[in-house]
Amino acid sequence: MENKNNEQLYLFHQGTYYCAYEYLGAHPFEENGKTGYIFRTWAPNASKINVVGDFNLWDNTKNPMKKISEGGVWEAKIYGAKQFDKYKFEIFDKNNYARLKADPYAFMNETNGKTASIVYDIEGYKWNDKGYIEYRNSKNNYESPMNIYELNFASWKKQSDCSYYTYRMLADELIPYVLDMGYTHIEIMPITEYPFDGSWGYQVTGYFSPTSRFGEPKDFMYFVDKCHENGISVIMDWVPAHFPKDEYGLIEFDGTCLYENQGWDRKEHKSWGTRRFDYGRKEVQCFLVSSAMFFIKKYHIDGIRVDAVASMLYLDYDKKPGEWIPNQFGNNRNLEAVAFLQKLNASIFKEFPNVLMIAEESTAWPLVTKPTNVGGLGFNFKWNIGWMNDSLEYMSTDPYFRKSIHNKLTFSMFYAFSENFILPISHDEVVYGKCSLLNKMFGDYYDKFKSMRAYLSYMFAHPGKKLTFMGCEFAQFKEWDYQAGIDFCLLDFETHKNMHKFVKALNHFYLETRELYEEDFSWKGFDWIVPDDNNQNVLVFKRMDKSGNELIYAVNFSPNTQDNYDIPVDSLEYTEVFSTDWEEFGGSGIRNIGLVATKQNFKGKDYKLTIKIPAFSGVFLSKKSKEIRLD
Repeated sequence: MENKNNEQLYLFHQGTYYCAYEYLGAHPFEENGKTGYIFRTWAPNASKINVVGDFNLWDNTKNPMKKISEGGVWEAKIYGAKQFDKYKFEIFDKNNYARLKADPYAFMNETNGKTASIVYDIEGYKWNDKGYIEYRNSKNNYESPMNIYELNFASWKKQSDCSYYTYRMLADELIPYVLDMGYTHIEIMPITEYPFDGSWGYQVTGYFSPTSRFGEPKDFMYFVDKCHENGISVIMDWVPAHFPKDEYGLIEFDGTCLYENQGWDRKEHKSWGTRRFDYGRKEVQCFLVSSAMFFIKKYHIDGIRVDAVASMLYLDYDKKPGEWIPNQFGNNRNLEAVAFLQKLNASIFKEFPNVLMIAEESTAWPLVTKPTNVGGLGFNFKWNIGWMNDSLEYMSTDPYFRKSIHNKLTFSMFYAFSENFILPISHDEVVYGKCSLLNKMFGDYYDKFKSMRAYLSYMFAHPGKKLTFMGCEFAQFKEWDYQAGIDFCLLDFETHKNMHKFVKALNHFYLETRELYEEDFSWKGFDWIVPDDNNQNVLVFKRMDKSGNELIYAVNFSPNTQDNYDIPVDSLEYTEVFSTDWEEFGGSGIRNIGLVATKQNFKGKDYKLTIKIPAFSGVFLSKKSKEIRLD
């Protein structure tokens, strides 16, 4: 055991121990017929440390820790400590000033204003997802449909007394809903323990503990397990960019800047009121990589969306001139953060080559989704925030003026295949005065619904995987409120019920249509037909699958129906297989029936096809019929 301990300590201090949670934190032991827990923490600059908790009545004289490594790992073996005992570390700095700190490696923590860590044995859950994991590990993520439902556990639904749904309640209600609606993935806004509800989980104090707001850690395992039993993948938001300044947390853990960077220009994230991690410190690298690895290994998480990557990459992020120091090459790249992200992704993919590592990166940083061995950051997907900003600006503009900003819809195709993109309509876009997705649409009440249907059809036709935030599926009218559940009551109103029906049908159409996802990251899957009809606010293009099957998409973002719109095609007969204007979705019911092209050379093709594109509508045409679910 001593040799094992020595190896773990060595790897930890070398920055290569990516399961540090197996050693640090609180772990059960049995010795000479007695049971208890052994506690370990990293605090190299502490003068002494005591473990205080329920097991010693919070008496700071009972359980002193012993320093067991030159790098500053401390240890205490406590007989009689048991599951659910609360505890903290009393850490004395070099000036003998004591701070009560939660355990950075705790598997469970108090919440809602309470700050102690909780003794918890993470082992023992009986998983039922072996078949799903085998499927996950064998599928090609790039050629498979990915339709992500992003949600906040605290505000998807509330109980009648306004209390939270538990992990198990969410499993019972959320999973059937997501499955029926045709989503393939759930993305959970951060559930790693956090003190302040208003942070939405993005200010983390417990990097190894799912928040106890919704139950115990094994209850969260149950949720993931049930998702997998139903074929739904689980992505979790993860926040390595910064941490809050709550006294009991990571801030100046041993009286010094330990987890945070010591540099005056790198320590603080002023806009967020938080501290930045020290990505160059090997033990901090172990801490963060181990956190990501922990949720993949112990909770069977299928993907991790890394929050605020841009804030990590740039030394001058959110800073004015004079507030930052260039790197040794004289530029603004945070080389330590770059190296950390490369290490993170390389380590994850070495052991789990088919999980999702998704970057929320909002700039034009090159090679975000390229392998680390060619200089990339090593993610396999990236949010396309440029597409999101441009397309939503277009939709909020009066159609009369859209002809001057037509490029907001087409520019994305200049870079669409430079990275493996996910198209996001995320929580960030429906708060803080940005309006709900419905209210981003220009026009009166009914035009907003038409436009939103058209916009979503354009999103699903555009290359890239898909993500929408909860509430969008039934046209949530007001902005997201983290303190309340989303307004499912809107389904009592016909317009919102029709939108819900539309989104469900669109989701299932997407799942059943290989042309819309098999070649998301190659020009082989996309071809322009009409890119430049800015005067009529019309776009037409093709999507193709790996077998060469084609699907034509035409969208009209103007208030004028195009009754006789000519497009060049290479076949004689076409069928309208989906339209946002169908009556069952609340549309006018204008349809393309019996489409037969004229044999003539037209814009480089052998045939001219005349179609109808209703006002504020998108239509899909195929050479073959497709059946979709509308029930």
